[in-house]
Amino acid sequence: MSLTEARFHDLVDATQQALEDLFDESGMDLDMENAAGVLTITFDNGSQLIFSRQEPLRQLWLADRSGGFHFDYDEQSNKWTCEKTEELLGEMLERIVWARAGEKLDFDEI
Repeated sequence: MSLTEARFHDLVDATQQALEDLFDESGMDLDMENAAGVLTITFDNGSQLIFSRQEPLRQLWLADRSGGFHFDYDEQSNKWTCEKTEELLGEMLERIVWARAGEKLDFDEI
């Protein structure tokens, strides 16, 4: 069953807030901007992670210099899963943040 529009927005809002909280608490040197439903994380080396909602598809998109990734929400696991690789959002972020900033963050709750 497809996510309702309201449920989708609630999930994306909660995910973006959890990401903001996690990065904020990490003490990393970075900038965050959340405007019009797009969360941009800019690391001190200039690399960025951009999270955006794609309402018509009910997907959360992640743009990184390694590519663009589209995530569907799995109601059974309560996790965002990449439609192509089936990697969980949290697992991918752990790997990307390590590569971009050399920091090991715990994204298990994402």
